Amino acid sequence: MEDYIKREIDKFGEMLLALAGKMGRHLEKAPQYPLSDLTAEMKKAELSFDLEELLAREYPVLFLVEHEKISDQGLEVLTELIFHSDLDESKKKAFLEDAINYLDNKGNYSFRLHSLWS
Repeated sequence: MEDYIKREIDKFGEMLLALAGKMGRHLEKAPQYPLSDLTAEMKKAELSFDLEELLAREYPVLFLVEHEKISDQGLEVLTELIFHSDLDESKKKAFLEDAINYLDNKGNYSFRLHSLWS
């Protein structure tokens, strides 16, 4: 049963990676794209949460971890997607900081996310 759950969680991360590629993340310098495009692509991928509702939450990362069982890799990818969107800078920084703090507190330093912080 535990292996099944792990595979399901990994699928979530894989879907986010595919979505990142579709949004242009595979380019060396990721473009800034409309958040509405990211939201639309997430709906097409039939992810189990609405991005705009997620970003309106007080603790979005905690929600993703506890309710969506997002993997650390999935959190990194989603954070990077949000960071390269046209979302308000203060909201992007808040989400990034929340994700970094969560991963750091777990003992999983994310070079990928810390590089965005600078």
